[in-house]
Amino acid sequence: MKEKLDAIKGEILDQAAKIETVSDLNALRVHALGKKGALTLVLRDMGKLPAEERPVMGKLANEVRSAIETAMAQREDHLAALEMDQKLKDEAIDVTLPGVRPARGKLHPLTQTQNRIIDIFTGMGFSVVEGPEVETAYYNFTALNTPEHHPARDTQDTFYFTEDIVLRTATSPVQIRTMEKVKPPLKILAPGRVYRSDSVDATHSPIFHQVEGLVVDKGITMGDLKGVLDVFAKEFFGSATQTKFRPHHFPFTEPSAEMDITCYVCGGKGCRVCSGTGWVEILGAGMVHPNVLKYGGVDPEEYSGFAFGVGLDRITNGLFSIEDIRLLYENDIRFLSQF
Repeated sequence: MKEKLDAIKGEILDQAAKIETVSDLNALRVHALGKKGALTLVLRDMGKLPAEERPVMGKLANEVRSAIETAMAQREDHLAALEMDQKLKDEAIDVTLPGVRPARGKLHPLTQTQNRIIDIFTGMGFSVVEGPEVETAYYNFTALNTPEHHPARDTQDTFYFTEDIVLRTATSPVQIRTMEKVKPPLKILAPGRVYRSDSVDATHSPIFHQVEGLVVDKGITMGDLKGVLDVFAKEFFGSATQTKFRPHHFPFTEPSAEMDITCYVCGGKGCRVCSGTGWVEILGAGMVHPNVLKYGGVDPEEYSGFAFGVGLDRITNGLFSIEDIRLLYENDIRFLSQF
């Protein structure tokens, strides 16, 4: 048995010294010391030895096991050190090399359009104000001269939480809230999201964006309204842009109008965008109704004002030649990165 133990020790130690990977070393450990390993099979024959030889062979077997385990542990430490050295070499970073620039995002097309509009109107002395998107029916309808029987208050057009709480259908409530807090003169711009109960298609969305403006002061006339909006149109769409106003009806303005501009695609010659007319409607406007001034705490006998509202989504689609409004809300980076 002594010869077998010495042979196993010599063979295993010789193989362990030559092994190059930890996985191969583990396989050798199983081959030598596992349940069916070479050393284990020899020790099973220990019971066949004379009683006086068993202590000597047992001591020798433990020495062989200890020598094998020590050699394998040393080899494993050596292989681990080699593996770490190689990993450090493979993953070394040259700190003198220029860094990799992270991808930079872009402003959403709607944000680009809104920022341009804000820049133009703040240049004319307007201040930007905001208000809540969840509104009371009073601010969203009543204070804007829209009585209870008006079709705009119907549940088919408005998202109601309760009979008195709605998702705002325009940014107009901001005008009332501002008039309540700020005494005229005032010139404000109210951008933000608004909500109406529309089915989603290429030209409609239940969520869209507006920028509304309000001017209140003594002696404000329709001429002031037309002058301000004409400046806006020329600054935004180009100096050659012409404007025209068509009579309309809004419950919160009187008189009311819709403003058209010469088509920003064909310059007024007629194309698919303007349906061959040469004109494109971009906003609604008018003189603030006396009742609205009263609801805002402003004396209509002393002050007058004008208001207007621009749909950001429609203008954005026109400027960037986007044919489907849904593309603005799908957050596809491949689409948005074009602008």
